[in-house]
Amino acid sequence: MTDPQGLAQRLEALEMHAAHQARVIDELNATVAAQWTTIDALRRGLATIAERLESAEARGVGLPPVQKPPHY
Repeated sequence: MTDPQGLAQRLEALEMHAAHQARVIDELNATVAAQWTTIDALRRGLATIAERLESAEARGVGLPPVQKPPHY
């Protein structure tokens, strides 16, 4: 009918599988948290650059005009 040893092996396999999944989820969570920190820093940097560009444009300091090379 039911094999107690087989049942114990199946239970152990399920516990190992659950432990492995928990570890992988923790690793993925750490990766996502690190990526979010990087994204946040990049957004702040981009906002700073945009503010500086707007400030420079308001002062009349712009980028030099793009000129084609003489061979065009």
